[in-house]
This record gives sequence, structure tokens and C-alpha cells, in this order.
Amino acid sequence: MKQAKNNRIETDSVQLINIALGKVQVSISGTGLPVLVIHGSPGGVDAAKLMAGFLPVNQFRSISVSRPGYLRTPLGTNASIDHEVAQLVAVLDELGITRIAILAWSGGGPVAYRFAVNYPERVTSLVQLAALSSRWEKPNYPLDSRFLFRSVLGNGLIRLFAHVALNRLIESALASEGAIRGLELKRFTADVLADETQRQFVLAITKTMSWAGRRRRGWNNDVTNYGQIDTLELEKVRCPVLLIHGDADTDVLPKYSRIAHDTNSQLILLKGGTHLAFYAHPESYAVQAKAKKLVSEVPVSCSFF
Repeated sequence: MKQAKNNRIETDSVQLINIALGKVQVSISGTGLPVLVIHGSPGGVDAAKLMAGFLPVNQFRSISVSRPGYLRTPLGTNASIDHEVAQLVAVLDELGITRIAILAWSGGGPVAYRFAVNYPERVTSLVQLAALSSRWEKPNYPLDSRFLFRSVLGNGLIRLFAHVALNRLIESALASEGAIRGLELKRFTADVLADETQRQFVLAITKTMSWAGRRRRGWNNDVTNYGQIDTLELEKVRCPVLLIHGDADTDVLPKYSRIAHDTNSQLILLKGGTHLAFYAHPESYAVQAKAKKLVSEVPVSCSFF
């Protein structure tokens, strides 16, 4: 691995890389084929590292980042989507990585699409998880969600629930991210609780879903940027794309994956899946295997044509 000019980049540690376009918080883990991991809105490098958890560390080198305005990555004066893409390219240059697969979730989707559009020669494949693909307007979230995720006190209660009311926290997380209710919600909750990997993921990722503190500026910037999207020029994406979406997702509606679906892509809709479906669903391991297969393939040309 190449060292950044003024930074010692170490595997399995969180570093702040200085580039000409600013600073980016980065964590690198594993060895093998490089995968850029782009978290959603809100999030941070902690969320990206959780996203990459299904990738075997002896086969993949995950480059997880905090996007602008999240945790230790400053928002900067130019907060556009394309500027964020340019920052990511500069980080990869520092690391000596010329071509890479991209794994993106939710609000990381627009950045991943624009990366593939602006730098097609550098992207081998895209895996888009419940990803935004066009203009998004922030919904009017329920009062309880605004309290839990938008205040320091609410964030503290989430951590408390993780210790004293785990079942309720898992159930609430699934309910807040999807349209499942009643017996179906109870069944999904029981399945997640019975699976240690899925249970631990939902528990951990919930702690990163804060609109407050060190994530507030990034969240606000995403809300502004995504509400102004005219086009992401999806028709210019030429690399293989895997789209995975829960059909009961209420956070990012399945229509966003349908909009992005074309002859270059494969679309998988998970029945009853919430916004967390790639990681918490009866078919999670099957779709994760498909994602691993795609990012393992390094085509001679990143195009089907």
C-alpha cells in the first residue's frame, strides 16, 4: 500500500488523509481486491466499516470513508456531489489504487453513480444498496424519530435501549425503516434476534444513524444536495451494477432502484425487506454472496459493450 505524502496510512486504523481538496477520514482493512465503501445519510466511517463487514478480509481490501460533514471529514466550502467524488479519487490516488469496485448504501448512491459517470475507467463494478438515484425530498419524520436521531439525549437513549431493551430497539429499527407491521414485524424481529450477525449489525448501525453532533453538517448538506438533483446521468454508467432493495423500504423507496435499472444492471427486490434488508433479512446472505461475486470480477473493460 502506498503511503500518503504527509500521512502514515495503516491497515485497520482510522486515519485522516490530507489531499489538495481537503481532508478525508479513512479506514482500510483487509487485503486483496479494493472496494470503496460509501455510507449513507447519516453515517460516517464507522457505518462504512460495518457495511464492509460481510467482505472476507483475506479477499478484499475495504476503503471506508467518512463523507463530507460526517465525523472528522470537514464539509469544506465546496460541498457538491461531484466535489465529493473528486475527493474520493484523490484519496485513491494517494493510496495508489487505479481501479476499484464501489459498495454504496442509501444516501451514498448519488456519489457512487457520479463516480462511475465521471471516472468510468476507474470503476470495475457498482453494488448499490437501497440507493438514491434521483431527486429526494426529506420526509416529515415522526416526532419520536426526530427526537431519537436529532438530539444528543435521543442518541443516548438509543445506547441505553441497546443494553436494557434490545428486542424493542431491533423492532423499532425495522419498523422505522420499512412498512412491515404486526405479525410480520414480530417475525422479522425474531429472525434478526436469533441471528447473531444480523442482530449485531442492526444494533451497531443504529448507533450511527444520528442527525446530531459530528454528523449534523453532513446530513444537512445531503438533504440540500439531494433535494436539488436534476440528473445523475445514469445513462452514462457503463460498468456492471447490482441493485438490491427491500420492497417494503420506506426510507428510500424501491422506485429509486427501478429508476436506475437498465441493461447494465441486475435488480433484486427482497420481499418484505426494509431499508436494512441487505444486512437483516432471510435472504441477506444470498444477496451478499451475489455482491461478493460481482466485486470479485475485474473485467478487462468496465463495459458490457
